This record gives sequence, C-alpha cells and structure tokens, in this order.
Amino acid sequence: MFSNPQETLKKIFGYDSFRPPQQEIIEGLIRGEDAFVLMPTGGGKSLCYQIPALHRPGIGIVVSPLISLMKDQVDALTACGVRAAFYNSSLKASDARQVLARLHGRELDLLYVAPERLLNDEFVQRLQDIPISLFAIDEAHCISQWGHDFRPEYCQLGRLRQLFPEIPLIALTATAEPHTRQDILERLHLQQASCYVSGFDRPNIRYTVLEKQKPFAQLNAFLQGHGDEAGIVYCLSRKRVEKVAAQLVGAGLAAAAYHAGLPPARRRQVQDEFLRDDIRIIVATVAFGMGIDKSNIRFVVHYDLPKNIESYYQETGRAGRDGLAAEALLLFGYGDVALARGLIEQSNNPEQKRIELHKLNAMVGFAEALSCRRRILLGYFGELMAEDCGNCDICLNPPELLDVTEDGRKALSCVYRVGQRFGMGHVIDVLRGSRSERLLELRHDRLSTYGIGADKTQEYWGSLLRHLVHQGFLQQDVANYSVLKLNDAAWPLLRGEEKLTMARPRVRTAAAAKGARRKVGGLEYSQDLFEELRSLRKQLADTAGVPPFVIFADTTLAEMAANLPTDAMALMRVHGVGLHKLERYGSAFLKVIRQFRAQE
Repeated sequence: MFSNPQETLKKIFGYDSFRPPQQEIIEGLIRGEDAFVLMPTGGGKSLCYQIPALHRPGIGIVVSPLISLMKDQVDALTACGVRAAFYNSSLKASDARQVLARLHGRELDLLYVAPERLLNDEFVQRLQDIPISLFAIDEAHCISQWGHDFRPEYCQLGRLRQLFPEIPLIALTATAEPHTRQDILERLHLQQASCYVSGFDRPNIRYTVLEKQKPFAQLNAFLQGHGDEAGIVYCLSRKRVEKVAAQLVGAGLAAAAYHAGLPPARRRQVQDEFLRDDIRIIVATVAFGMGIDKSNIRFVVHYDLPKNIESYYQETGRAGRDGLAAEALLLFGYGDVALARGLIEQSNNPEQKRIELHKLNAMVGFAEALSCRRRILLGYFGELMAEDCGNCDICLNPPELLDVTEDGRKALSCVYRVGQRFGMGHVIDVLRGSRSERLLELRHDRLSTYGIGADKTQEYWGSLLRHLVHQGFLQQDVANYSVLKLNDAAWPLLRGEEKLTMARPRVRTAAAAKGARRKVGGLEYSQDLFEELRSLRKQLADTAGVPPFVIFADTTLAEMAANLPTDAMALMRVHGVGLHKLERYGSAFLKVIRQFRAQE
C-alpha cells in the first residue's frame, strides 16, 4: 500500500489532487474520527471512505441500500486494482460463500453490504472476529423520516455505535436539508462527529423548465439536440413510463422502460444495457437511478413534476457526474400539481401531510420562478449564491413579461358566463369559437364571450387560465371534474381596477449548438477523436463485461482528445488514469491517439 493518501489518490484512482474537503475528511477518518459528509452527487463522496479503508488496518464495511450501486462501485474499484466485493441477495450461494471466505481470509479491502444483511445476528457475529477499518453509511438520508427516500431498514443502523464502539463511522449523503441532517446525526449517534457540508452547486448542469403543453413533442424536440448521448426520462406512473418508452422506440430511438412492476430479470437487463451504452435512454419511475453510478449521463428529463426539491436535485444530479456539460429539463404542468396534492391529502398522518405539502409547494415555487433557478435550488438547502448562475433558462433567456390584463378579463368573464360549471378545455373552446357538438348543444355559441379569443392559440389560453389559477383569481375544483370558479380576487380585475402580467410561456428549448470541436474544463478537444476513443472504450468494456465508464469516464476521454498524449508518462498525467488502468488499457488508447495525430 502507498505511504500517504495523496499517493493512493494518484497511483490507484488516477487523480492529481483532492477536492475540498476530501483530504480533511480522509485524514480524520484515518485517525479514527467519525464524520458526517454532505456532498453533491459527483462530488467524490466515495473516495472519502475508500482511501481511508486502504490506509487503516482491517476491512472497510460500506452500507448501501441498492444492489446495483454496490456492483457498479465494486466493478470500478476492481478496475483500479482494489480488492473489493459485495455481499447481498443477488449472489448465488456459491458466490456468497466465496465472498465470505475472502472476508475471513483477510483478502478484501472493502465489502459492500445491504443494511438488513449487515445487522443480521449471524453476520454481526462474523464481524466480531474480523478487524474492521471503518463503517461507511452511504445514502444516509434514508435513515430520516424527513428525508425524501426513507427506508425503515436503515433505522437499525444506530446499533453500530453500541456493537462496535471503537470503529470510526462515516455517514454520507448528497441531499439533506437542515431537518434531515439533524435527524441523521441523532439516529446514528454522530453528535460528536466532524460535519462537512460541501457546496450543493453542480455548475455543469443547465436547468430548464418548460410549461407542459404537448409533452412528447417537447421531449422529442429536446432529444434532437442530444445525438446519441445517454439520458434518463422520469415519469410518475408505470403506465406513463410504458407509453413514453414505446413512443421513443417508435421514433427510432434506443430506449427502454424501467419500473418496479417489471420482472426482476427484465429490470436487470435494462439496467445493464443502459450501463453498457447499448440502450441510450431509460424511461423510468423514480425507482430507477439511485443505484446508478454511470458517469456519462448527459441529460435528465422530468416528464412529470417531482414531489419535492430533494428528489428533483438528486435525480437531476445523475446527469454530468463526470463534470462535463449536462442538461436537466422539467416539463411543468398544473395538472401534475393537483394530482400530487390530491395524493398527499389522502394521508392519515397529519404531520407527514404537512411536511409533504410544504415540500411540494417549494417544488412548485422553483418551477414557477422568474429568477435564477440555481439560486432558488441552492437556497432551499441553505446555500446562498453571490450572483446569478448564467447557466439556467432564466439567466440565458430572461422571461419577457406580457401585459395580459385584457385577456385575463376575457377569460374570467368566460368562466362566469358558462356558469362556473365547466373545466379549462370547455372555457378555451368558447373563447376560441369552437364549433364542437357539445358546445353547440349547450348553446354556448350564443354567449357574449364566444369567439372573443379566436386570435390566440389554445396553448396561450391554457397558460393564461393556469396563471389565473395560480395567482388566486380562479380556483380549480379537482374533486369536481376540475371545474373553474371565480375567487373574490377576480372581481377587481374584472372591473379594471387591477393589471395582470404573465411571463411569455416557455414551451420549447433552444436547439443545441453543433460543431466538430467541444470544450471541457477550458480545453478544446476534437469530437471526432473523442468518438473514436469512446468506441474503443465500448469494445474493451464489452470484452471485460463491465460498463464503459468503469474503464474511463467521459472527462478522461475528453482530456485525452484535448492533450493528445503519445506515451505512457503523458497518459498517466491525464485525470482518471491510474497505474492499474495504464497497464491494462494504456497501449490500446495510445494507439488510437497516435493514429489520429498521424492523420491530422
């Protein structure tokens, strides 16, 4: 083993320097101190316990809630030459025995286990006879009922302090607002631990919110700017997942559905094909992705509104883990808000209902914002930005405010004229002068508001009516077929005593710029060479039976394409190239780079 963490970082993992505050966390853990770490996805949380486990005597025990994440991390560690394994229900009996034999034979540096497996009496007894370097609790927000992904099996992890009082413990999470943080510390008995709260900002992710109008057309238009890049599309229901996946496949895209209703074998197949870059797009419920360590996901689309900002932050954080440019698109519709609110209202737990409604309102506030989205997102987690981010839709394309006073009065008047007994669709039909059979049967073509909005599109009137609902001029009776009714606030606007403004609806994204050269970290690189290196990586990964990103991340390939190293020493200087990977893959990548240089 190498003499210090800095050397281990370079020789095993291929990185030149630690990010703040990794080194401080690692050195404290090596000294035997407890730690609580809050660090954004892609911020390097894993190194905070992986390196100390290599420098302390014994084996590091890592608790993870997801089987797939364990496998990805073990594959990545093995590719770097680290002795790692996982022990969970996915193993065949013979493989499980082999892992236990390696455990008892002191042949492992790190072992990943599920929480219920770790605290099984038989397994606890095994650990009593084995030197343990540390315990790492990953996805620690799962222990808190304030957390967005509460897991009851995590509640027992507080016993670790009583069972192993001398072993240092580190808890790590990417998403925890102040209530959740305090809960984690108390439940894991980490009140004396050093707390490290790294910045939540992921500056490489561009946040965009579009008003949901024709969602599949909007999704399809967005995907046109993303070539053959990998991404995730999140939907709230299994039915929606299946429908959107089928539409994407019908449009000729390499996509697949993933949700908890699929057979386990099919879920594993879809996940493996996505990790191997055989499937480009996963359409999934929120059940997918938390256990995905794939670093080259370039976009995340929320087809439906997430229930809270924590979920949104964590799910968008699955894009751009390698630090390269990534996009997060949210399609925001008020129908989603009403649906989510209705589900929350069904809860019999008043306190949980209060918490969830608060979180949903914060999510709606983010989506409706007319100011820098990143400021709102980070502010929710208690982090303040000195200036606007310059990389969200609001900063890049400030909203145009429209005076919609006259149209607002037309819409309110129409709701009144139809007797406050109809939903949005019918009101729009009257405004636009529809000749539908039902409208004519009701004789609504004789109303004074019939056709007075024929000069505007259906989408425009939909945006305006939703704006009137949100601003409190109208209410939508969700329990009664979403009938629109006037609130008291509507009358001053109708009488001309108030003015109404609205941001011009955003319904489509700007097209992505294309070019033969791209930039990463200030370095310009050849897209053609990058694609050649990516093709080689795919071949090597298929041969080794691992996901491509386990061999090298996209950011490593981009740096190769920028710096064009032609010998082993130069390649070793590239971010992400360690000794083990240099020996195993270096010659193949150098050959492609040399051929490219010869052709230039």
